Amino acid sequence: MNIRARQDAILRHLRRSGAATVDVLASEVGVSRRTVLRDIVALRDEGFVIHGEPGRGGGLQLDPQSMQTTTRLAVAEVFALLISVATMRAAGYLPFAGLADAGLAKIEKTLPPEKTRDLRRFLNCLHVGRVSPLQDLSDMGAIDPDLLPAFETAFLDRLYLRFDYHDAKGRKTTREVEPQAMLILPPLWYLVAWDPARADFRHFRMDRISNPSVVSGTRFRQRHVPFDQDVCPYTSLRL
Repeated sequence: MNIRARQDAILRHLRRSGAATVDVLASEVGVSRRTVLRDIVALRDEGFVIHGEPGRGGGLQLDPQSMQTTTRLAVAEVFALLISVATMRAAGYLPFAGLADAGLAKIEKTLPPEKTRDLRRFLNCLHVGRVSPLQDLSDMGAIDPDLLPAFETAFLDRLYLRFDYHDAKGRKTTREVEPQAMLILPPLWYLVAWDPARADFRHFRMDRISNPSVVSGTRFRQRHVPFDQDVCPYTSLRL
């Protein structure tokens, strides 16, 4: 269990039980008393009001009115929110665009500086356009949930991405490519990548990608992607 998951588990236990001792929490999340105490300090720093009652029968108690004052969202989570808004806007249906952008701007402002930098670098890879009315959408499938976390590492660290891919005819291949951009043509999402084996750019429908993994080691350079005229970067769509 990572730090974030452990601290979330501590909060859930305190909300559910009302109060708990450090020993009970340590047993609940499978760590030492010292680790739980460090987690409590970190949670208090984030704005959670956690009272400590000394003595027999005492313990830790979470103020039910308290809430975090700093964001705990990961870069990929904020990115997912942003691209959802971009997709709706590109589809021509976002009736509360102003409120959505204002809310997302507030979230971005609460991110630590290093997360903000990563988010903006991630967004620079995102382009949005409109799908052709002739596009066959009958075979659309679900996108692998492991894809976005893999994208985050591959795009930010400029690392190769390996995955299995099946094309429109059902032929399956394993690809190892340089991820250069993401293209949203609602409702289709594409990975735009340089394919060294073919010495050219390729568009991979994300719903046809499976088993994505980042290839550690060799890094690649950013390339200019020749998009069509009706495709624009996400940043040009923001208010």
